[in-house]
Amino acid sequence: MRVQRMQWAGILFEDEEHVLMIDPAFKFNKEFLGLPLEKIYDFSVFKKPDLILITHLHPDHFDPESILEHFGENIHLVVPKPCLEEVKSRGFNMVTGLQIGENIKCGEFEIFAEYSVDGAGDEQVSWIIKNRNQTFIHCGDTLWHGRWWSIANTYGPINIAFLPVNQAIVNRGKGIIPSNQPICLGPEEAISAATILKTKILVPIHYGTFHNPPIYNETKLLIERLVSGEKKFEIKFLRNKEEFIYES
Repeated sequence: MRVQRMQWAGILFEDEEHVLMIDPAFKFNKEFLGLPLEKIYDFSVFKKPDLILITHLHPDHFDPESILEHFGENIHLVVPKPCLEEVKSRGFNMVTGLQIGENIKCGEFEIFAEYSVDGAGDEQVSWIIKNRNQTFIHCGDTLWHGRWWSIANTYGPINIAFLPVNQAIVNRGKGIIPSNQPICLGPEEAISAATILKTKILVPIHYGTFHNPPIYNETKLLIERLVSGEKKFEIKFLRNKEEFIYES
């Protein structure tokens, strides 16, 4: 299995026959997130996917303009069921909506929608990806929740977990009361989730590229906190566009 971090939360999987993408994005909201702090790549440098999975519709996870520009209106998208009509309205002809527990196949890939908690209260899922004897999970930008144990019991052990780690605190602007609470997992929560999921490798996502105080604030000492202490799994930091071959 070829595994590639695209950028931010974007991940690409490729087996012998098919390519999957999760949450590919290139055009980010600079007023909210600020200018990128590291190089980002347009979709032309990545292999064309057979299927694109979207965890939720925040613009740093769903970039319809870039998807249409590079892959066309007939690319097959899989989204949370409540988001189906909105995604279709963006100009896509092949969109499948899945409820939690439902699945879809693409060659040897079998994809399941699973539980996730969105920091802004929007619809969101995690994606479980199974391919032969390998199991992966991509958790978008989920918060901590109480379903990790049931996910582990149903799908675990997880070969690779792609978990958000930047524990971002946001100030959404005039008229919205700030919570001063994180909208996604932080380092310690990601470590706990990976442990419960019996993960072999944790690949951190959703960090490093953006920090735009006072609007979008990444947590401090993120990498140091991730690597501190003993763990029963490997942490694999991938730069944007970096890839590796995974053999279980």
